[in-house]
Amino acid sequence: MPKMIPEPTLTQLKDRIAAAAHPRELAVDVMLALQEHGGHLSDAAMEEAAGLLEMTPLELEELATFYTFLYREPVGKYVIHLCDSVICWMDGYESLRDHLCRKLGIEMGQTTEDGLFTLLPVCCIGYCDRSPAMLINKKVYGPLTAEKIDEIIENLRNTGRSQESES
Repeated sequence: MPKMIPEPTLTQLKDRIAAAAHPRELAVDVMLALQEHGGHLSDAAMEEAAGLLEMTPLELEELATFYTFLYREPVGKYVIHLCDSVICWMDGYESLRDHLCRKLGIEMGQTTEDGLFTLLPVCCIGYCDRSPAMLINKKVYGPLTAEKIDEIIENLRNTGRSQESES
């Protein structure tokens, strides 16, 4: 089976696993490293992680489906986690969610046809002081308005297209 990650990263992970008193504690770190290189956790990546950690793919699957930031399906270049906590709901989440879905032409859990955006709900991102809020590739945005969302999405679309033309 081909390796999912580059040799230096694999060596670093093996060293961390060997030094750990309980290697299973590194399961999420190993899956994140594999996801970093593959974009999501494919079945092959899960098998490789299981081999490194001496766990079964099913044990890792149970973890992967629990954590919001582990993706078992391909995602877009920009992963939008829209906070749907109680505070965000009180501050206009529903109308902003609907606006974002219309703007992107997708529903929650989907990816745009161009592969640029995936829209996912997240229970809470801990930015209640900037509610309503969202994370895009680990960057926080908030407090949100429809206008701010339009500006953010257009900036990312333009950045995404310019990076594609440079490749």
